[in-house]
Amino acid sequence: LPPNTLQRVTKEIFDLQKNKIDGIEILTYDPVRNVDLLSDLSEIYASIDGPQGTPFEGGKFTIKLVLDHEFPNKPPKGYFVTKIFHPNVSTREGEICVNTLKRDWKSTLGFRHVLMVIRCLMIEPNPDSALNAEAGRLIQDNYEGYSNKAKMFTDIYAK
Repeated sequence: LPPNTLQRVTKEIFDLQKNKIDGIEILTYDPVRNVDLLSDLSEIYASIDGPQGTPFEGGKFTIKLVLDHEFPNKPPKGYFVTKIFHPNVSTREGEICVNTLKRDWKSTLGFRHVLMVIRCLMIEPNPDSALNAEAGRLIQDNYEGYSNKAKMFTDIYAK
């Protein structure tokens, strides 16, 4: 990443660590892989607590934001590292489909905004732009079935 981008990324990370968002945390270390997650600022990791009143409640979900050399002019790519059953998250790679990371991106938006939008997407999925067709169909045809499967994924993968 270019120096001015690195400076911006570092500033945003420190701001998020100092002025925390309830239920969202920037991750700095991965004990499983024994890796300092801030050694490569082209990938930002965060943890989002499953929002109350959703099938994700009680889970802890790891998010990865991948920045390329065109950031902030180009949005980061967002991924759920933790497996999740959600219409707007691909089953294979965990890619997140949300307008903020696509056509609604503005270079003035920061990680705080992106992470809050992802958390909101957990509360209010958008089945009309489903990356996971099964979850998109279920949420429209049988919400209880969707909710049960999403809760099962949360219990298995997000604890």
